[in-house]
Amino acid sequence: MFKIAEIFKAYDVRGIYPTDLNEEIAYKIGRAFVIFLKVKEVVVGRDGRLSSPQIFEALTKGITDQGANVIDIGLSSTPMFYFEAAKAESSIMVTASHNPKEYNGFKFCRENATPISGDTGIQDIKKLVEKNQFKDPKNKGKIIKKDILENFLKHNLSFVKTNKPFKVVIDAGNGMGSYTFPKIFEKLPFNFIPLYCEMDFNFPNHEPNPLKYETLKDLQNKVIEEKADLGIALDGDGDRCIAVDEKGNIVNCDLMTALIGKSLLKTNPGSLILYDLRSSKIVKEVIEENGGKSKMCRVGHAFIKQQMRDEDALFAGELSGHFYYKDSFFTESSFITTAILLNLIAQENKSLSELVEPLKKYFQSGEINSDVSDKEAKIKEVEEKFKDTEKILHLDGLSVYYKDWWFNIRPSNTEPLLRLNLEANTKELMEQKRDEILKIIRE
Repeated sequence: MFKIAEIFKAYDVRGIYPTDLNEEIAYKIGRAFVIFLKVKEVVVGRDGRLSSPQIFEALTKGITDQGANVIDIGLSSTPMFYFEAAKAESSIMVTASHNPKEYNGFKFCRENATPISGDTGIQDIKKLVEKNQFKDPKNKGKIIKKDILENFLKHNLSFVKTNKPFKVVIDAGNGMGSYTFPKIFEKLPFNFIPLYCEMDFNFPNHEPNPLKYETLKDLQNKVIEEKADLGIALDGDGDRCIAVDEKGNIVNCDLMTALIGKSLLKTNPGSLILYDLRSSKIVKEVIEENGGKSKMCRVGHAFIKQQMRDEDALFAGELSGHFYYKDSFFTESSFITTAILLNLIAQENKSLSELVEPLKKYFQSGEINSDVSDKEAKIKEVEEKFKDTEKILHLDGLSVYYKDWWFNIRPSNTEPLLRLNLEANTKELMEQKRDEILKIIRE
């Protein structure tokens, strides 16, 4: 028996092929998607996973059997998919992002590449799949192939504002960045040094998940060995990235948000920039020092993209390595992120490490997970202990602010976990408050 309910997640569909997600379910999802959105056309892209051709074939048969046409953009990274999805009435990407090779899944969008999440449609699609009562339309749809690569490359190249001969190492982790990044870089004056840029979804070198810092060791070593200006690690579907400076140091994603914001504000003064509420307070400081407006956002791409649209934000950065751009249809792009970091290095005539160093003013705990059975009760208990605070927010879990330190605890969507992020003005205060809060959470 397939565990249908378990593959429908908060932001997408994901499961192990063929035990959790197979052709039969993919076919039903195709039909359910068309019924739910009442659409006549669906853009479909797919990553290079070993099961993607079979899943793609079943999904698109479901879509066409339900009477809608498929615009088949073929092999694509997620940013490449979003580029076409932004012009479409609906779209589906066949991918399992950074998950291990045996996984596959779907990302769903309605018009303008607007993501469909658990509470905006994924659960409705699941119910239709479970009900399994599909009526055949009068006419079936057809599959129309479309090559979008050249236009996608032009779109990306428009963000490069420097012709300095920078040396850049790209670790694509054998994922979809292997398909797009070499094609973009061959049109640029940079010295492109590929690392694991042979597409192979067996992931022979390391898991394509740059948030696991142990996967970055080869990139760090290569940057030092080649005396490169910048190293970038990509995830499996090519939408997330992490930067490494010329000394081989990993640049935290909140500091990347601050730097990208600083660069964009040079040509877009006064714009609004959103930042992940777990970010260092240096992010807000840098944005406002450079003439921008700053605002926190909750974690999760569907929430961030909606807030960007609602408030017309120029840019948003998330600690997961997703960086979102208004000028790229309010979607994330690892190449645009790479381009803007290079633009900034050229604009400031400083190395990346020199740009990052002044931002390291505060001391962070990093994200610490704790097993908690009753998450809501524990959050209330923590809030009660710190009710003397200057400011409390409930934007995503609980955020508590004092003059010289702050913390956020938020529940995992999928596991019995509470996640703690804490920052303080001194290392001693950070460690003291971290231990104090963990004691409450874990007792």
